[in-house]
Amino acid sequence: MHFTKMQGIGNDYVYVDCTKEAPADPSALAVAVSDRHFGIGSDGLILIKKSEIADFTMEMYNADGSRGKMCGNGIRCVGKYVYDHGLTDKTELTIETGAGLRELTLFPENGKVRTVRVDMGPAIFSPAEIPVDPKYFANTSEDDGTVREVFFADFEVGGRTWLVFCVSMGNPHCVTFLDNRMAVEEFPLEKIGPLFEKHPAFPEGVNTEFAAIEDAHTIRMRVWERGSGETWACGTGASATAVAAIGVGWAMSPVRVRLNGGDLTIDWDGGSGHVFMTGPAEEVFSGEYEVSSCLDD
Repeated sequence: MHFTKMQGIGNDYVYVDCTKEAPADPSALAVAVSDRHFGIGSDGLILIKKSEIADFTMEMYNADGSRGKMCGNGIRCVGKYVYDHGLTDKTELTIETGAGLRELTLFPENGKVRTVRVDMGPAIFSPAEIPVDPKYFANTSEDDGTVREVFFADFEVGGRTWLVFCVSMGNPHCVTFLDNRMAVEEFPLEKIGPLFEKHPAFPEGVNTEFAAIEDAHTIRMRVWERGSGETWACGTGASATAVAAIGVGWAMSPVRVRLNGGDLTIDWDGGSGHVFMTGPAEEVFSGEYEVSSCLDD
């Protein structure tokens, strides 16, 4: 199997052009190729396929083999791949994902895409659609007893009460803000992250962002991704974090979200409009992988 390793500010995936070949067991393949000691090393696997309703389809698998619906960094790399490898000459693309259609604008330089702007769709705040179970959260209701449209609440996990902001960007996110940048840098993410991810409040698991406001247009963020652990970047997580901060008036659009692997720019008007994410995409290397090796066990 031919593969290409790509990354968006350190959020790295193995890409397979399924317009030419397709693995029989992508879930097992994702586990095998993601292993950083015995595999290629990545945060997961992304298959690029044909689509009947868009220019291409992005099919995503996390490092543990679970299916993902959407990845902001991953979809930027899809845009770069199909343009750089001659599958399209368009700079305005529509990509079919598990979270619906996403529109991309590609910015080539000297024949290669360097930056991609993604219409991430609207932020979703409905608890049922995120999804989250309101019974695990405090202060979730309005005075008339209805559940708040913008879902932020107190949440107990790990022996501590957190003020969290729950939002879906095609996949579920739980954002919490720490006191300052240093608190984010020193946060024990590998200890607390899994407690959020596996909590029964999140029936599909959750991606959790731990962030700090640096100024009105800058946020520092680290992320624990469901199925992959800490990753260097998360495009949907950066979008969710910016939406949370803008939504409660702690930040203003555009927001620069500073992640371990680099920066993303998020634009949102604070209303019901779409969220836009802009950032780089890079190809790391290509090679051949023996697919049967991941099925031996």
